Amino acid sequence: MIKKRILCVSQEIMPYLPESHMSRIGRFLPQKIQESGKEIRVFMPRFGLVNERRNQLHEVIRLSGMNLIIEDIDHPLIIKVASIQQARMQVYFIENEDFFHRKFIFRDAKGKFFKDNDERTIFFSKGVLDTVKKLGWAPDIIHLHGWFSSLLPMFLRTAYKDNPLFVDSKIIISLYNDGFNESFANSFMKKIKMNGIPDEVSKYYDKANYVSVMKGAIDYADAFIISEDNINSELLEYVQATGKPTLEYQGEENYFDAYNQFYDQIIGEE
Repeated sequence: MIKKRILCVSQEIMPYLPESHMSRIGRFLPQKIQESGKEIRVFMPRFGLVNERRNQLHEVIRLSGMNLIIEDIDHPLIIKVASIQQARMQVYFIENEDFFHRKFIFRDAKGKFFKDNDERTIFFSKGVLDTVKKLGWAPDIIHLHGWFSSLLPMFLRTAYKDNPLFVDSKIIISLYNDGFNESFANSFMKKIKMNGIPDEVSKYYDKANYVSVMKGAIDYADAFIISEDNINSELLEYVQATGKPTLEYQGEENYFDAYNQFYDQIIGEE
């Protein structure tokens, strides 16, 4: 029997970043899913807080070397990998010196939202998809954790929609309390434009903020998991209005079986 393939994309995974509800799920969910008999790949950004030496990151030469173009500027894509030995699990890191080598995640030392967070999320989402293409690995489920990968569903269903690796992929979004109040630059829509992206997506990205980019992700996704009990009420109502399959909040312990069964439901094995 062919193992089902789960692509986990998270903005936080411990021990690489400080412990949080999201980083714990990012760490333990893939391990449990792998132990259940599924095949996994795990991706996260290589933020500057990730200690390369302590965590023994090393570059994957065969996957690195691509350039991603954002507003006519080439940005080198470097792929690194590390292993969580006790979990027998590898984590792939999306790296770019300009976007990720600062010692903060989304805000500077004074708490100011980085002006280039819009370009950083573009780079991360496209970087994951292009790397999976290079791996030649077709996921049955793409499970997204955190707003930082919120562009991935739109890219997948527009610019990458004809790629045979992703034709049958189902997108699940876990919703967290990870919002922000700032808006992206007015040039955001221009920056995400690429071949195959229709003008209709401008309704999400012309005046983009946390709620609008997440609504874009929701519209292009196939199913949802409520991963915290205090997520944005507007987004919760938006998810409920879609009528798409939704797994309610399972608590912080013993959620693995429910998630695994939900995967099977979305893949169509139940």
